[in-house]
Parts: sequence; C-alpha cells; structure tokens
Amino acid sequence: MVTVRRQTALVGLLGVASLVAAALLWEVLPTVFFAITIAYVLYPLRQWLFAHGAGGRLAAAICTASAFLAGVLLVLPLFAALYLRRGQLFDSFQRLPETVPLVFGEFSYTIKLGSLFVTAREVSGDVAVGLVQAAPALALKVFIFTLVVYALLLRPQQVRWAILRPVPAAYQDIVIALHERTQSILYAIYVLQAAVSFGTFLIGYAVFFALGYESAFTLAVIGGILQFIPILGPSVLVVVLAAIELLASDITGAITILVLGFVVIGFLPDALIRPRLARLTTGMPGSLYFVGFTGGVLSVGLVGLVAGPVVVALLAEAVSLLTAESATVQKQLN
Repeated sequence: MVTVRRQTALVGLLGVASLVAAALLWEVLPTVFFAITIAYVLYPLRQWLFAHGAGGRLAAAICTASAFLAGVLLVLPLFAALYLRRGQLFDSFQRLPETVPLVFGEFSYTIKLGSLFVTAREVSGDVAVGLVQAAPALALKVFIFTLVVYALLLRPQQVRWAILRPVPAAYQDIVIALHERTQSILYAIYVLQAAVSFGTFLIGYAVFFALGYESAFTLAVIGGILQFIPILGPSVLVVVLAAIELLASDITGAITILVLGFVVIGFLPDALIRPRLARLTTGMPGSLYFVGFTGGVLSVGLVGLVAGPVVVALLAEAVSLLTAESATVQKQLN
C-alpha cells in the first residue's frame, strides 16, 4: 500500500514538474516536441543498426546525423533556389501588366499589380532581415533538437521503462496501443509524405521544364514542400501559376498548366507512391487528417503540422479502444 501511495505521489510530482517546465521552457517546447517525434520515427533504424553490430552510442549518433542531414536537405534547396533565382522570379512578375481590369456586368474594378510587386519586395526584405536576426536563436534550437534526439535514441529502453512503470499492468496495453498509433501516424507524416513530396518534386521539375518555365527547379521544390499540406498540396501552386498565365493573357498556357498540374503533379505522385507505402499509414480518413492539420496550425502554429494529426489519431484510437472494451463488456453481460 505504501509503495502504491509513493508511486501515486511521484506521478503527481512528475505532472506538476512537467507543467512548470513547460511554462518556463515554452520557447523551446516546439523544438523538443519535434525532436521527440523524429526520435519515434528513427527508433526502428536505431534498433536495426544496433542489431547489426553498431553500439548504442554509434547507432544513436548515426540516426541523429541522418535526421539533421534530412532537415538540411529539405530546407536548403528551397532557400538556395529562391536566392539564386530571385532575379528570374521578379522578372517573370515584372512581365505581367501593371493593371488588370475586372468587369462584372456594370461593375468594374482595376487591380494594380505594380503596388503588389513593391509590397512583395518589401516583405521579402523584411523576412531576410528577420532570419539574420533570428540566426543565433535558430542555431541554439538546432543544438537542442540534436541533443534531445540523440539522448532519446541513446537509451530508448529507459524511456519505455519510465513511461510504463507507473501504469498498472491491467492498463499497459492501452498505453502500448496509443504508442503504436502515434508511431504509425508519425510515419505517415514524415516518411510517407517525404516520399510523396520527393516524387512530386521529380515529376514537377519534368513538367515545369517541359513547359519552358525558367524557374522549373524552384517551382518543383515549392510543389514538393506543398505536398505536406493535406488535400490542397501542390494544387495551390498550380492555381497561382494558372492565374499568372491568365493575367499575362495566355489562356492556352493557363489551361495547360491547370490540366497537367492537377493530373500529373497533383494526382500522379499520390497514385504511384502512396499505395506502395500504405502499410505506414494509420488508415485515418483524409478528412480527419486535414482537420487535425488545419486545427493544429491555427491553434499552435508550426508545431501543429505534426501535433494536430497526432492528437486526432490518438482520439480515434481512444474511441476504437472504448468501442472494443464496450463490446467485450456487453458480450460478458449477455
């Protein structure tokens, strides 16, 4: 009885300490959250390396370096492409007409694109200055991210033991089920979406290059990144490009990019890659995934990209467990 009380007291102490830590470390909490989710995804790789002769430290170091390299490869091409081809992008915008008249019956309105270009230049300059000023804080967050991922992968068994030990044996299967659902949704977000995004980049580059876009590489990179947005995906880029073609009075070009963009860039990567990696998904409907993604972003910002779908997936798993438990109890009563 004393042991149970001490355990309950320690669980309560852990909860209070966690709340205080979250309040004091709020600025780095998203970084820690992303690090935990990445460690979740890299755990099977760590186990595979460990089983094939790599020590715990070496396996954790290889996985952490892989995560860091993957992040660099995801972000660097976009910034490099936008920086190196900034002149071509602005030249493309400058070829558009200064004004675009919109006529609806007797009502007419003129859009002044020139002021939009000036605003775009000012915003891009402010963003660049902001990134330079935030560089020290970003470097510190990258260090914290790397440290947390390495620490979690160094001794993952201790983390599992620390989580399961306070839970009574009769309820540990619930924790394990939630763990498995979390792991599967994280694989769906990171691994599957990364594969589909890379396929979108390759197909998008071929399409944009064939259509004669000077910034084909940049547009393909943007399309690949937009693939992480559920349901909408690279369709946003396709619509923007079609609108630019229409503003330039190129109706044929607008129709061409709409058809090829929606079918080849938007649909083909999903049709080719996603079915082959379906085992990594949770089976959660796309509508629920979109609700989690959108709600997460609107509620907590960037961290909601991952936190939103994870929370929705855990809610779905809890409902499934409750339904199964209710069915078992009903069967026993009958």
